[in-house]
Amino acid sequence: MAVLAPILGRLAKALITLLAIAVLNFFLIHAAPGDPAVVLAGEAGAADEQMIAQLRERFGLDQSFHVQLGSYVWNIVQLDFGYSFRQGAPVLDLILERLPATLILTLTAFVISLTLGIALGVAASARVGKASDSVLTTLALLFYATPLYWAALMAVLVFSVELGWLPGFGYETVGAGYSGLARIWDVIKHLILPASTLGLFFMAVYMRMTRASMLEVAQMDFVKTARAKGLSGPVIRRRHILRNAILPVVTLAGLQAGQLVGGAVLTETVFAWPGIGRLMFESLAARDYNTILGVFLVSAAMVIVFNILTDLVYRLVDPRIGARA
Repeated sequence: MAVLAPILGRLAKALITLLAIAVLNFFLIHAAPGDPAVVLAGEAGAADEQMIAQLRERFGLDQSFHVQLGSYVWNIVQLDFGYSFRQGAPVLDLILERLPATLILTLTAFVISLTLGIALGVAASARVGKASDSVLTTLALLFYATPLYWAALMAVLVFSVELGWLPGFGYETVGAGYSGLARIWDVIKHLILPASTLGLFFMAVYMRMTRASMLEVAQMDFVKTARAKGLSGPVIRRRHILRNAILPVVTLAGLQAGQLVGGAVLTETVFAWPGIGRLMFESLAARDYNTILGVFLVSAAMVIVFNILTDLVYRLVDPRIGARA
């Protein structure tokens, strides 16, 4: 029960936060210029006043702002995200259809960035002041400073167009009809470029944080005591330095895990990856308010889930936190 209490408390706060985000998003989306009824009427080739009025009445856009807000919040409570007038389907169905692709991309990128970041950070801290440390630090700065969309375009140009090593677009080979392990391998090949592009950007952050944290912990008294006892360098780094240095990295990873969803918008667009990031991009261009709001809310929920999982991982890494909570 002592373990469940903080989790239930965080879940309650998460629900309140999601509701506040839903209301705020509704205000922001409706403050943006553009009328979805005009967009739809223009696409239908009948952008006259009567057609626009019929579309506004059909989708409830002729109601007052307060009525629309109240209806939206009530529907959200019932897990009804509304109907996409642009794609002609319920918003929740569209999101659930594309959510697995986004989860695969973001989780793979997260694992790549965190694993490589910690490993290279530990390697750089063990060789501080040497040429290898300078090379790793420079590469980290280069990956961090490179715009994500430019890196994605260059990855397609080099590894797909020029070298032909990997497919540059899509989730799987269209019309190939693969099944079983063959289909899984095909998806993995399509996943490598977008996941690596997205992961390397965040890897640079984790590497520099790990390196700095390792160097700071290495100067503490308990590490000096371990050296005085005659413990070897690798043992000291693994058991004493890394275990304490990893805590700020876990915190940063939890906070930035949600940013992977934001980065996925650009990555999915460049690589034509069929996730919710690309769905949001398409919906923005079409002024599809219901779909945009639904994607925003699901993205916010993913960020909150990542933060809750970070708290749990933090307790596993440092049990003292659970004792103080």
